[in-house]
Amino acid sequence: QVQLVESGGGLVQAGDSLRLSCAASGRTFSSYAAGWFRQAPGKEREFVAALSWSSSVRDYADSVKGRFTISRDNAKNTVYLQMNSLKPEDTAVYYCAASGAWSRVRAGDSSYWGQGTQVTVSS
Repeated sequence: QVQLVESGGGLVQAGDSLRLSCAASGRTFSSYAAGWFRQAPGKEREFVAALSWSSSVRDYADSVKGRFTISRDNAKNTVYLQMNSLKPEDTAVYYCAASGAWSRVRAGDSSYWGQGTQVTVSS
């Protein structure tokens, strides 16, 4: 079992930066692919970024490429999402996800999900 807890959300202005963290429990987390998703009010959950267990493979949604960076520290069982140049359209609840299979994380079909952290970007 893996439990995921997100933190780092908040209220910022357009152009600001935030770093989200996802702390994982479980000794096997270092072998899991991980990702970030978000859901804005009235919209479906969407993919943001994903990272393989070794950090050798990364993928980003077109809407965040060049602004967001996903990374991980397996020694700390933590995955990060550095968000720069934030826009009002980035406002959403951000969820961390993890799975043993990259394809499942990328598809939004992860085995494990966090409870989410709210990010609000004002204009």
